[in-house]
Amino acid sequence: MGWGNTITRRLKVFSMALLIYFDYKAVQKRVQWVSTTKKSATWTKTHERNARRVLNLMIELEGLWVKMGQYLSTRADVLPEPYINVLKQLQDSLPPRPLEEVRGTIEKELGKPMSDVFADFVLDPLATASIAQVHRATLADGREVVVKIQHDGIKEIILEDLKNAKSLIEWIAWAEPQYNFNPMIDEWCKEAPKELDFNHEAENTRTVSRNLSHKTDCGSGSISSAVHVLIPEVIQSTDKVLILEYMDGIRLNDNDSLEAYGVDKQKLVEEITRAYAHQIYIDGFFNGDPHPGNFLVSKEPPHKPILLDFGLTKRISKSMTQALAKMFLSCAEGDHVALLSAFAEMGLKLRVDMPQQAMDIATVFFRQSTTASEAKENIKALSDQRERNVKALQEKMKLNKKEVQKFNPVDAFPGDAIIFMRVLNLLRGLSASLNVKIVYLDIMRPFAESTLLGSLTHGQIPNSQWIYDSPANSDVESKLRNYLLELGSDKILGIQVCAYKDGKVIIDTAAGMLGKYDPRPVQPDSLFPVFSVTKGITAGMVHWLVNEGKLKYEETVANIWPNFGTNTKELIKVHHLLNHTSGLHNALGDVVKSDPMLVCDWEETLNQIAKCTPETEPGSAQIYHYLSFGWLCGGVIEHASGKKFQEVLEEAIVRPLHIEGELYIGIPPGVESRLAALTVDTEELQKLSGIRAGPGVPPELLNNVAQMASGVPVLFNTLNVRRAIIPAANGHCSARALARYYAALATGGSIPPPHSADSKPPLGSHVHTPKFPTAPLKKKKGTGKKKCVSSTGNLQDVSNSDKNGYSQLRTSDADDEAAAAGSGSRIFSSDKILDAFMGVGEYESMVHPNGKFGLGFRRYSNASGTLRFFGHSGMGGSTGFCDVENNFAMAVMVNKMSLGSVTRGVVRLVLEELGLPVPDEFSTSGEKGPDMVLNLAPPEQQS
Repeated sequence: MGWGNTITRRLKVFSMALLIYFDYKAVQKRVQWVSTTKKSATWTKTHERNARRVLNLMIELEGLWVKMGQYLSTRADVLPEPYINVLKQLQDSLPPRPLEEVRGTIEKELGKPMSDVFADFVLDPLATASIAQVHRATLADGREVVVKIQHDGIKEIILEDLKNAKSLIEWIAWAEPQYNFNPMIDEWCKEAPKELDFNHEAENTRTVSRNLSHKTDCGSGSISSAVHVLIPEVIQSTDKVLILEYMDGIRLNDNDSLEAYGVDKQKLVEEITRAYAHQIYIDGFFNGDPHPGNFLVSKEPPHKPILLDFGLTKRISKSMTQALAKMFLSCAEGDHVALLSAFAEMGLKLRVDMPQQAMDIATVFFRQSTTASEAKENIKALSDQRERNVKALQEKMKLNKKEVQKFNPVDAFPGDAIIFMRVLNLLRGLSASLNVKIVYLDIMRPFAESTLLGSLTHGQIPNSQWIYDSPANSDVESKLRNYLLELGSDKILGIQVCAYKDGKVIIDTAAGMLGKYDPRPVQPDSLFPVFSVTKGITAGMVHWLVNEGKLKYEETVANIWPNFGTNTKELIKVHHLLNHTSGLHNALGDVVKSDPMLVCDWEETLNQIAKCTPETEPGSAQIYHYLSFGWLCGGVIEHASGKKFQEVLEEAIVRPLHIEGELYIGIPPGVESRLAALTVDTEELQKLSGIRAGPGVPPELLNNVAQMASGVPVLFNTLNVRRAIIPAANGHCSARALARYYAALATGGSIPPPHSADSKPPLGSHVHTPKFPTAPLKKKKGTGKKKCVSSTGNLQDVSNSDKNGYSQLRTSDADDEAAAAGSGSRIFSSDKILDAFMGVGEYESMVHPNGKFGLGFRRYSNASGTLRFFGHSGMGGSTGFCDVENNFAMAVMVNKMSLGSVTRGVVRLVLEELGLPVPDEFSTSGEKGPDMVLNLAPPEQQS
């Protein structure tokens, strides 16, 4: 291609772009002053006029522009109808290339005269496309074939057109920032040249044909048995010539023939969609160019789709395949946590925390397709949604109209995802052009599920993959790992176990998967929801404030929290809250039952619980405060400290122990990719029937425990609940962070030496509150306030922390402060703090006689009945505890909720191997521990 031709093509492209741009701008101004009827007619004429301009230029320039026009002609779901009607002409053949050019290419590529290869060669092409044209022929051996011949000089034209398209997209993004398609054109520039190598296309064709002919077990059947498509056999290929088996078929735009042959267009498009779902989710290898010209329909019943042209075929990694499947299923389920996690896994980075808007946008790609006749309404609905999202973004980021147009909420967009979304759009356009509706969520779901469940159903996972790869810290840890392998995936979904002995790490093991639909491995820094284990952390915060002189155990709560002193609560003291003897065990129980999402509103729950009335006299009965414990202690913490709850958590526990990023009560945005998802062991759930409540358990709780156990995972997997402050129930932590916490408590507050260097990533290496990349932060004049993203996703002015108490991303000064805090030898200075934890010695009068709780912690006895352990377990099996006498601490995290048999077995094995006594909670026979509710049942029921 000469320079003159190059410059001419570029000038034509940009001249046309400017002409169309100014035409639309002029009409936009003009229609403001006309009636609605005239406005509609004006826009229709404008679309027709500019569509003809685009068509004429594309036909003139050919090359890449024809391919782009073909793509646009399929988007009847989003483009105005005049563009579809005009540009669909590009789906028909372009003017053919001269026979001399075709013959020259064939003979040069095959190295022999055409007459030696073909017994017959039809001179008139079947079709002429942007890159090549196709002729029907008969080989010398009699086989019927089609011959695809690349246009002479097309490679130089395509490469030049890509440069022009890139420049045009950059100009559009500059002129209209809300239309920034740079990531898409970048990916196209990378992938399009691959179409010019017909050997590459031949191998792609063989691979896709092979993949779609294999059956894939998904546990409930063979997924690929539902895929009925035809792909022509590759006979021969060179760089510029491709010879394929001839298949007689009907073109998709030949509506008359489709009707005459009785083709069911609904089933046809559904079958094509299944084929692409298989390619994407099962194979990770898919055709990135499913426009109508790349399909035929067989003339013989059952009229199978014939898939053609595999030049633009994309291979994606297993991790990307799983991330795309996870994104699909998160949209199907409305699971914001899984969606944000999928984004992180695929490398899609956001500049702002707006989970609902992210869900709205992602769901657009998987929405039910619309027919061409509904295109107008569809375009309006998408436009309305976009306006709502822009308005929400504007309000959140405090931007004016001009600023919001220039703000791109996406910081990085992975190329693999771009091709994937292009395929979805082309499939949607295909259904619109054939005037059928496709429910993508129903058709594609089994394939997406198969990808995520594959590691469970495709045989035994190798031990080296199921146990996270890290050196064993002791012989006991090696034996523990063998035990976990024996239990296997039937009893364990994901698990972490960490133990300290005499201040040193002796166990730090992670195994299994993050979730039923998340086959990524559990790692040492994965975050598990731990339910009532959280109470032990909250109790530690109260003790820290007592140690700091901010309150006293004997102090009345009303003295600290004035609004609390109503409805006969004036005599309730701090130790009553810690010992579960305040009489407020059912506080807010009925309210939360009628409105479960109330638990997400921290301020309102504190206001409500301050108005509650106790059911028993303070100190008269120890009845488990299953939810109220957290709000009662949380209110005391905030009022006594004058700080937000999470600020105290960081100051008292997280920073001194150097466990940043691995212990939260209410997660911040940005940690979703490390979250374990909850599921239920349905077999153990059946054992709940017949269990009666003991005197220390509210009957209302145990009566509903089966219902709770089945419903809790759904609720506690949601983003709103995970981000809420629920100090009795929604802690998120790693086993190594919790074990380090209890290792410090076991010695009365001495901070253990740094965690094992073999544990990767290092404990404390995460930023505790992630910051969104390159988000524009406004600074108000005359103030030192900055903007930061809060744990609820709101952007607001704060000085040191957001409204939920999350500190901003630490600066070097804050790092120095944290280092100083971590360099101290203790987090408690009182030499009687251990007695306080267990409610013994001078604190014995503050706890209920023979009660199972000390001050905030569950007390455990050994076989002889001596109190020597304390800690806290949670519903489903997670636990943390310590043995004071033997300076031992241990934590177990699980995400498959059960009655605790796995946890109990793990704890017993470790302690027996070490020759240490086993706490009664874990030594009791039967299948009912260490769930706190069940462990408080009478002994005769724990068998």
